[in-house]
Amino acid sequence: MTYRLVERVIEELRAKVTSGEWPVGGRIPTEPQLVEALGVGRNTIREAVKALVHAGVLESRQGSGTYVMSSDELAGVVGRRMADAELAEVVEVRRAFEVEAARLAAVRRTPADVAELERALDRREAAWAAGRLHEFVEADVALHTAILGAAHNGMLAGLYASFRNAMRATVAQSFEDEGMTAESYVDHGRLVAAIRAGDPELAAKEAGAYLE
Repeated sequence: MTYRLVERVIEELRAKVTSGEWPVGGRIPTEPQLVEALGVGRNTIREAVKALVHAGVLESRQGSGTYVMSSDELAGVVGRRMADAELAEVVEVRRAFEVEAARLAAVRRTPADVAELERALDRREAAWAAGRLHEFVEADVALHTAILGAAHNGMLAGLYASFRNAMRATVAQSFEDEGMTAESYVDHGRLVAAIRAGDPELAAKEAGAYLE
């Protein structure tokens, strides 16, 4: 077994994840199947799988197999870090992303961006009115993702995507703890309106307000 061979196998396994051949949440082939498919030894497979487990892409479950946890290695790292973080730290990171994204979106949004923001806001409002927590959390994350998209900064959007899954879990947990009450509801209509109006200062203010 050589380091270069292990690296090659890591890349082959990673490619199966990123291409969607091995979907997130699914179980990957067994070790003997991988040995046969890739034509390498068991030790090479073990080292490659171990590296991707460490990176947060895969997870080994005793007696069950190895599963895909993320198609993004950075997301795995962020998820582990957030699991140990104080809520105040998570909120501060969200503010760093979302306030700047809102400001940029107000300057750079296109008519198509605005239409997507309004659709996402409508889905969020409808889910809240119906009391459907899971649907609301997904719609809330989709709205913030749309705002990041409207900012038209590829690096910012990519970093936020790595943060998104971990953020989804914290949002869901907060509502499970507090319940979907009038006091826990946070209006995002004014934020979308500020972006639509092309007012970067107001958009940044609105984005910061719900993260105080």
